[in-house]
Amino acid sequence: MPELLWNRAPATPVATLVLAHGAGAPMDSPFMATMAGLLAERGIEVARFEFAYMARRREEGIKAPPDRAPRLMACFQAVLDEVRRAAPGPVWVGGKSMGGRMATMLAADPDTAPDGCVVFGYPFHPPGKPEKTRLDHFPALAAPVLICQGERDPFGKPPEVAGYSLPSRVTLHWVPDGDHDLTPRKRSGIDPRANLAGAADRAADFIRGRVSR
Repeated sequence: MPELLWNRAPATPVATLVLAHGAGAPMDSPFMATMAGLLAERGIEVARFEFAYMARRREEGIKAPPDRAPRLMACFQAVLDEVRRAAPGPVWVGGKSMGGRMATMLAADPDTAPDGCVVFGYPFHPPGKPEKTRLDHFPALAAPVLICQGERDPFGKPPEVAGYSLPSRVTLHWVPDGDHDLTPRKRSGIDPRANLAGAADRAADFIRGRVSR
């Protein structure tokens, strides 16, 4: 069972979010740490974990590639099950990039689907290959999904994503001038911290709005 890194909400949490990292950065990367902290401040308790390949990187110093999806999914499911046993309220899943993709795959399983899903930077397609989409499981989504996507994200920009006919369960939030990490260009005049805080606001509001229904 992977070790969990918790960001506790200051009061009774609205929900617990199991948050998975992306392909190349660990659970305590600057993005993951910042976003988890922002969400906790907004009443969303966050549990971070690492997939087995990333844990090996940390322990052995070897840059192992990501495992294949079935192994990633099994790890994520085990963490979700563990958190469900401990959490007092609704349990959501989410992630950064690859971790977010795995979260949506969990949300597409009607037998084990979480209460909802939040993704920061969904990898809609490989950079430069908008025709090679990663959306085959989207029609089967059994839970609400929020995707916070940078407007300049090479894994999916507004004109490309507009042509994908996403199911009604998916809500998109476009982050101004953001790249795959939601970071704007300096010349945009946008504060990078404001982009992250805005995404956290949108995610917390999305979760709160569905929990209260």
